[in-house]
Amino acid sequence: MATVSASAAAADVPAGERGATRVADRVVAKIAARAAREALHAASPGDPTDAHATVTVTRREVHPPFGEARLRVAVELPYPTPIGPRCQLVRRQVTERVRTLAGMTVAEVVVQVERLIPSSPGRERLR
Repeated sequence: MATVSASAAAADVPAGERGATRVADRVVAKIAARAAREALHAASPGDPTDAHATVTVTRREVHPPFGEARLRVAVELPYPTPIGPRCQLVRRQVTERVRTLAGMTVAEVVVQVERLIPSSPGRERLR
């Protein structure tokens, strides 16, 4: 009985027949949501509001090896806050994490501010 190592067995099979690795959209969405929450927490560490992010992934398989992602990230931000810099921070963090952890090309990250949450309790809501 002869045993063959996995690397030796893989060398015998042509590259196109070995299979492929595909990172599921829900995994990419979880990576992006976690990265967005990390960015928001880093931006305002003393803020008591819990950072929330919802992510939608659109995928194109044109860029090997793992494809291209277009992400839409919806966040809730504390108020008052500089919205533009917070969105840029989220965009950078999400892009970096998805590229690093999922190996995907990130073509676009759209950050949508879904809601502004008053950061101090008892603050009146203006209409």
